[in-house]
Amino acid sequence: MMSQMMTISDAAAERVKLLMSKRDKPAAGIRIGVRTAGCSGLQYTIEYAEARNEFDEIVEDKGVTILVDPKAAMFLLGTEMDFVDEKMKSGFVFKNPNEKGKCGCGESFHV
Repeated sequence: MMSQMMTISDAAAERVKLLMSKRDKPAAGIRIGVRTAGCSGLQYTIEYAEARNEFDEIVEDKGVTILVDPKAAMFLLGTEMDFVDEKMKSGFVFKNPNEKGKCGCGESFHV
């Protein structure tokens, strides 16, 4: 059995639902990708998805739809998306078993 592309924590699912409910137009879900950036090589991207693209990997979990950019799929396999709300920072974090290292500031990673 193939493992699910990605999972989403309860906290992340609740945050995505909140963001989607505040949006003034409907979206197909959120799109997760990676781009070349930062001092370690890759950075996660999150954006509203207006529509599903033909080759998107679709993850439906805890009432939210995540569309994984096909160019990012190999970097994100097995990743859990979480949301943290702490004193000094809040935001989405990714627990990615494919990461081999992160930069010192935690903004980018490499595989």
